[in-house]
Amino acid sequence: MAFHADRLSISPSAGPDRRAALFRESLAEAAERVTLGLAWGLMPARISGLPNLARLCFHEFLAPNYALPDPERALDNPPGLAGIVHDLTLPILLAAYRRGLYPLAHVAPLKWWSPPQRSVLLFKDFHISNNLRRLMRQDRYTVTFDRDFERVIAACAGRRQGRWHLTWITPRIMRVYAEAFDAGHVHSYEVWNKAGELVAGGYGIAYGGAFTGESQFAHEPNASKVGLAVLSWHLAKQGFRFFDGKLIGSFWASMGCREIPRPEFLAHLAEAMRLPSKIGRWQVEADLTTVSHWQPATGS
Repeated sequence: MAFHADRLSISPSAGPDRRAALFRESLAEAAERVTLGLAWGLMPARISGLPNLARLCFHEFLAPNYALPDPERALDNPPGLAGIVHDLTLPILLAAYRRGLYPLAHVAPLKWWSPPQRSVLLFKDFHISNNLRRLMRQDRYTVTFDRDFERVIAACAGRRQGRWHLTWITPRIMRVYAEAFDAGHVHSYEVWNKAGELVAGGYGIAYGGAFTGESQFAHEPNASKVGLAVLSWHLAKQGFRFFDGKLIGSFWASMGCREIPRPEFLAHLAEAMRLPSKIGRWQVEADLTTVSHWQPATGS
C-alpha cells in the first residue's frame, strides 16, 4: 500500500476517522500489491510450491475446513504452509498464535503458516553492540510503547527506499491487529527523535509468555535497533520466555535471533503458554541509559 510520508504527520488526536484514513487502499494500490505479489510468488525459488498451494485451495473450495490447522502438518513446499484462513476474528487470531501459527499473504487467499525453521530470540542471547550502547547514551532518541500504534502499522506497510513495495499488511490485516491492540494484546514501540518525529518503530502480539514481532520500520539508521533494545529489555524484565521473529533475516540475526526447528519452537511455545497473558497498555520502565547498561547474558 502506498502510505506516503505526509500521512506520518497525522496527529494522535485526529479523531475516530484516523484509522479509516490510514487503513485504506486505493484500486491502484491494490493492483500494485497483487501484481508484485504474483511476481514474488512466481520467482524460481518459490514457483515449485504453486501446485501444492493450488491443490490446497481446491480442496478448501470443495470442503472448507474452518478449524485451525495442525502446525506440525504444514507442507514442506511451500515451506510452512499450513492452511487457508477462513475467519480472521480476534479470538481466532489469538488461538492461532497459541498454536504456533500466523497469518500472511501477499495475494489472496490469506494463509496460515508454520515454517520449518523459526527465528527466535532468547533474551540471554540479545546482542547490544558497543556502537548501539553509545547511541542510546547520546540523548538523541526517546522510546515509547503503545503511544501511536496506527502510525506505526501504517509505516510498516509503507514504501521502503530502494525496495519493491511488496507488503502483506493489507487493510484487513490492519483492522484485526488494531482490534487486538484495542483489546490489549498487540503492542507497538515508537522511537522519536529530538524534533519529536516518529523515526522508527514496530509492533507485535503478546500471548502467554511469548511475543511475536510482526513488522518494523526505520527512517534513521539504527533507530529501530534502539527501539528493539528497549522492547527486549521490557520483555525480559516482565518474564517473557522469547521473542518470535518468525523468519530469520540479517537484521534479526544481528540482534541475536537464531533459527530453531519447528518442534523446538513448539516446545518453547508450550512452556510460554503456561504463563498468564499480560493484557493492557504497556509503559517504558527505564530510560535509554539504563537499557544501554543491560547485560542480557547475566540477566543484569
